[in-house]
Formats: sequence, structure tokens, C-alpha cells
Amino acid sequence: MSVPALSTQGLSKSWGDFKVNSDISLTLAQGARHALIGPNGAGKTTFIHLLTGYLKSDGGDIFLAGDKITKLSQHARVRRGMARTFQINTLFPQLTVLESVMLSILERKGKATIWSRPLASMKEEIVEARNLLESLRLRDEAQYVTQQLPYGKQRLVEIALALASCPKVLLLDEPAAGIPAAESAELFEVLSALPKDVAILIIEHDMDLVFRFAEKITVLVGGRVLTEGSPDQIANNAQVKDVYLGEAEHV
Repeated sequence: MSVPALSTQGLSKSWGDFKVNSDISLTLAQGARHALIGPNGAGKTTFIHLLTGYLKSDGGDIFLAGDKITKLSQHARVRRGMARTFQINTLFPQLTVLESVMLSILERKGKATIWSRPLASMKEEIVEARNLLESLRLRDEAQYVTQQLPYGKQRLVEIALALASCPKVLLLDEPAAGIPAAESAELFEVLSALPKDVAILIIEHDMDLVFRFAEKITVLVGGRVLTEGSPDQIANNAQVKDVYLGEAEHV
């Protein structure tokens, strides 16, 4: 049996007496396409913050490829193979798309200090960046300044920056938020085509997108795991319909 790409055991976080996450145990298989869903306030984003080290847990453990990373810093977790996006874009607004991805590649290689050199002199990194942009359907936008792009394309650029770190686990916090339906469908087509050596955990409120993308879904309610299963199992679970899918207007 292969080692999970990511797993947690009893992960918990409280703010005073309020338990935001309570005893969450979740397993993300290698190459997984896994969705985390639940009502507003269920603790989904807090859980991502705990995984990445943005917040410190009050209890439980986190394992990346079988290694305990509970006490590692955010940067150390990135170096070990974890990357994420945020609900709100975190881009380099004045750089072109190609320059942004190049900077992330150089950071991964420990070469960010040579950024002042002419871009054309970094041939190896240029090839890597262009190949990555090609895979995300961003080739035609390579020379655009990121802040000039449509919002859906900006979300793809943010994913490109995350992938430039060569992660084994990619955490996506509402990647389709604020994107028109046509653009969000394209975004999820791109995500579905990513290499299977990258396991993806996604938080998303658009249930149509979730049910098309995910192979496994975990439902979080009140900071706890309510249930977990395949898209069909979740869609037909009466308790999930009652506490969440009815609210999300899923038919």
C-alpha cells in the first residue's frame, strides 16, 4: 500500500472555547483529486492554514509523504513539497506572467538573488516557465502584466506560481471564487489535466464543479468531519443534503 501524499491525525484548533477544527483525520492519496466542502464557518480554510503552517494546531499531527511535519515552518513545508493558493489572489501585479513564474522557479532553485540579471540569460528557467504556462493554457498571456489579465486568468497564474515550486501536494482555496462560469469551467479543465503525481485538495462552493472534478469528497460541518465518500455517495447522502447541499442549491 502506497504512503499517502498527505494525512492528518486528530488535527484540532480552537479560539478560546470555540473549536474551529476538532479531531480531523484526513488522508490524501498520491495523485488524489479530493474536495473539502461544507457550510460557511465549517473550518475549511482554517484546516488549510493548519496544513501549511500558517496557523499552529492545538493538537494532532500532519504527515507529508509519511514524514511528520507538524512543527515545520511554512517555508520548510513548501520545500518538502506542499503549495497552496488563497481565496484572494497573491500575485506580482507589476510583473509579466512569464516574469512571475520565472521568479518562483528561481526562488525554488535558490537563485532569486540573480533576478537582476537579464531575463534572456536564464535559458533553462525560461524553458521551464514556458512549459508550465503551456500546460496551464497561459502561453498567449506570457508577456502580459498580471494585473491586466481577466480574473480567471489571474487565478491560473496563481496556480502556476504554486506549481513552479514542484509540489507533491497542491492546496486550492476556492480557486473559482469570483470567476464567471465559463472561465471557472476552463480553470477546472486545466486542473483536471495536471500530472497525477500532484495530489490536489480543493475547497470549493460550486458543487457542479466539485462533483465533476473530485474523486473523493470530505464534508466538514462545525469543524468536524461529517462524512467522506465518492461524489455519488455524497450526492445521495441524506444528512449531507440536509446540512449543506440544500443550502448550496445542488440538485
